Amino acid sequence: MKVAFQTLGCRVNSYESEAMTEKFKKEGFEVVDFNDKADVYVINTCTVTNMGDKKSRQAINKAKKANPDSVVAVVGCYSQTSPDEVSNIDGVDVVLGTRNKGDIVYWANRAMAEKNQFVEVNDVLRNKQFEELEISEYQDRTRAFVKIQDGCNRFCTFCLIPFARGAVCSKDPKKVIEEVKILGENGFKEVILSGIHIASYGMDLEEEYELADLLEEVEKVEGIERIRIGSIDPTYFTKDVVERISKLKKLCPHYHLSLQSGCDKTLKRMNRRYTVEQYIDIVKNLREKIKDVSITTDLIVGFPGETDEDFETTLNFVKDIKLSKIHVFKYSPRKGTRAATFDDDVHGSKKEERSKAIIAADRKNEEDFADKYVGKTVKVLFEEKVKGKEGFYSGYTENYIKVMAESTEDISGLILDVDIKENHIIYLEGSLIKERI
Repeated sequence: MKVAFQTLGCRVNSYESEAMTEKFKKEGFEVVDFNDKADVYVINTCTVTNMGDKKSRQAINKAKKANPDSVVAVVGCYSQTSPDEVSNIDGVDVVLGTRNKGDIVYWANRAMAEKNQFVEVNDVLRNKQFEELEISEYQDRTRAFVKIQDGCNRFCTFCLIPFARGAVCSKDPKKVIEEVKILGENGFKEVILSGIHIASYGMDLEEEYELADLLEEVEKVEGIERIRIGSIDPTYFTKDVVERISKLKKLCPHYHLSLQSGCDKTLKRMNRRYTVEQYIDIVKNLREKIKDVSITTDLIVGFPGETDEDFETTLNFVKDIKLSKIHVFKYSPRKGTRAATFDDDVHGSKKEERSKAIIAADRKNEEDFADKYVGKTVKVLFEEKVKGKEGFYSGYTENYIKVMAESTEDISGLILDVDIKENHIIYLEGSLIKERI
């Protein structure tokens, strides 16, 4: 029997797909590419945007066309928030939510045997139990995601995630450390601690424990040379926390601090729990305490009620704070959120115009940030061969700048020193220094 996966959305979904893949392999399934003919297709969905829902539906149609007799299992956030909609899509055999992906093989086998549709979606708002999905073998041998947390209690007005993922729940720190130790023993150089709202890690545990405590424990694990954390609420970085993490040698100096807007009025309508001034103070403190720190973010333009003046405030903020990378999103209403009921939407042409302005400002900031490394030596964890550039390999610095360098031998999975020669904005190019770590 053959199984194929299509994973949409965040790193948490990537982790969970790895875990589901392993479960199928243990039951004797062969894992094939999603473009190939398979007996079971699993689509791990995202519902952050309308486009996520659309891509999920496209993947369902693609799977059923590839093999009309296959079982199509749709799991994840789209299934969780819209189970009736998903179950009514022609060709869907199994519908699972976000907290029962561990049962995927059982339901797929039942659907194959009984030729019936099964819909198993639980009320995640009442479920505060962390679902254990263990991974012992990864396809990517360079870096590994470790899911440490699920759920979110914030309820931003534009976001469906609390309804898709439920309340905050944390993985037992001892189990996190055990998983990281196994990864280190199996040759992984880098781990990425991921979750839906990792700033809330530990708040539901019986003993007082938080993310900084976990980072200090992961730091001690032998074999692991780099630790990253996923996107995080900026308010987590109090002066005390920054002081603690600044002492960690393995924690990569790259933080994705979710922003969404550079205007206080818009932040308030979004129900974000910080002000622009607080965000600036946090960035300043990180830059003062942590050498070569890279700070990236997400930003939404055209949020309901965002006036031209509000947008100009955000644009000026982006130009002044000079973050190293911004992911820009044009607001689109999500049914079921408070913002979808706001009646002062911004016209699509204005959203497009604002998006282009932010992207242009961000490109200048990216170029300025990368320029600082031309002529310097940086450490790069190489990941793969560069397609279309013979003899070149690409990887990332500790502060997550993409670097390419030429090599006559396979250097994937190695951390090497590179002299940076050129800035191509979207990546740096350099020459290897032969001594290896």
